[in-house]
Amino acid sequence: MISVIIPARNAERTLAATLSALVPSAVDGLVKQVIVVDGGSTDSTAEVADQAGADVVVSTRERGGQLAQGAAMARFPWLLFLHPGTVLEEDWDRSAIAFMRGVDLGERAPSAGAFTFRLDDKGIAPRVLESLVHLRCKVLRVPYGDQGLLIPRQLFDAVGGYKNLPIMEDIDLARRLGRRRLTMLDANAVTSAEQYKREGYLLHSMRSQICQMLYGVGMPIGMIARLHGNIETAP
Repeated sequence: MISVIIPARNAERTLAATLSALVPSAVDGLVKQVIVVDGGSTDSTAEVADQAGADVVVSTRERGGQLAQGAAMARFPWLLFLHPGTVLEEDWDRSAIAFMRGVDLGERAPSAGAFTFRLDDKGIAPRVLESLVHLRCKVLRVPYGDQGLLIPRQLFDAVGGYKNLPIMEDIDLARRLGRRRLTMLDANAVTSAEQYKREGYLLHSMRSQICQMLYGVGMPIGMIARLHGNIETAP
């Protein structure tokens, strides 16, 4: 049984699709709880979540803190972290159930699972980016937050959960889990390509890679967050 945690801020346009994709699994009893952690939205994000039957809690803007607060409210033994705008494709539950059963029965070591990265856009650029992310996950086992993270509560607590970080919270947790405790699941997480199309695939990807490189060499996370914001708003 799964508690789903979704950190959101001004996500009224994308949140509904994320929540709708969970309905069949909720009807089947796999998804037992959905928590939307609102980081100070000024739009109708909270209303969309409430109308969908999710538990809504207000938090700080730092996504790491949102995720941690949502996890603290979770009542079930498996946690699924999703970004608004990420839609799990049909039959994702089949892959998730097989993975969870293996961990619960001791057939595989306690580990977390992430879904296959896909973008809801046509053309060469999104396909190239998907291939690069697939290669990254195959070699490094460091998935993006957009790919979702399915993790047993005991393992999540054992590695310290999400830190209250404004950025890189997904990379931080993946590194603490390590390659051996991360599995790529045979199901797609289709992510909104809105930011890529708005900023340009090359610019958006370069910005992410620069921030990850700086994080890897030990730059303070606050400085990376400020740089990320400056690059994002540059003309």
